[in-house]
Amino acid sequence: MVHRRVKLLAVTRRTAILCGAVATCVVGGSVPVNGVLQQYPVLSGQALRYALGAFALLVWAALRGQSLPRPAARDLPALLGVVATGMLGFNAGVLFAQRHAEPGFVAAVLGAAPVVLALLVPLLRRRRPAVAPVVGACVVVTGVVVLSGGGAWQGPGLVLALLALAGEVSFTLLAVGVVRRLGGLAVCVWTCLLAAATAAVLGTVVDGAAAWRAPTAREAVALLLLGTVLTAVAFGLWYAAVSRLGADRAGVLIGLMPVSGLVSSVALGAQDPRPVAVLGALVVAAGCVIALGGGALRRVSDRRAPSAARPEPSPAVPR
Repeated sequence: MVHRRVKLLAVTRRTAILCGAVATCVVGGSVPVNGVLQQYPVLSGQALRYALGAFALLVWAALRGQSLPRPAARDLPALLGVVATGMLGFNAGVLFAQRHAEPGFVAAVLGAAPVVLALLVPLLRRRRPAVAPVVGACVVVTGVVVLSGGGAWQGPGLVLALLALAGEVSFTLLAVGVVRRLGGLAVCVWTCLLAAATAAVLGTVVDGAAAWRAPTAREAVALLLLGTVLTAVAFGLWYAAVSRLGADRAGVLIGLMPVSGLVSSVALGAQDPRPVAVLGALVVAAGCVIALGGGALRRVSDRRAPSAARPEPSPAVPR
């Protein structure tokens, strides 16, 4: 009986790791897709994307016969923070960064998020960061320098990419508590609805009637992909991983973003497959693995099996 429970627990954790890996690869690979929307109004594009994502998630919940809990007043600051920085702010940062940098470079900078999470999560809990994240941070910085020689940037490209990195980190950090209380699916739905409404209002105020022009065929496909695959699927998978593994442990999987970003950039013809760009992306990913990979995954896989004294906690994300 104990053996069966241990096996089930291990599969559950491996599934959570797989969810996080797929989610980060989708996000990294979507960086060039965002580039298709360079000429489309930013805020209205965000409104359409998140409205599509919310619709897809609501359909999924309805098909499963699952009701979504309503957020309490104490949940609103975290939800609005995720919307402002981790969703609207992040995507605006990525879009504007690509006007001054190649997509592979932007994806590589975003790949430094595991190191930031590894440092911030212990500090917020009043614990001293481990040595491995510091070493990994140095490797990541080296990789970014190498990549900037191949995946080029100019002017404010690096600053904008770093702002997008801050949004990526806040998307995870601000959501930890509310995911624990409401579940990952509910958090995805409510943040998408809030983001769609906020972006629609801001877009109308800033751009007026020009905000709602009809997208071209390529732009419509990009919006559909971003709304369904990147938003509905990737967000749900990521919060499932965070709720099961924790923010600092799941964060190591973000190191997969630069690799998937570079691969998709080359596949779409947005960047040449130069050796130095490939080397830089791999160094960034290696730094993230050094920072969190081994220790984080060992802590997840070596945790003792549940018993009567230590029953397995109920997962925060409904299955």
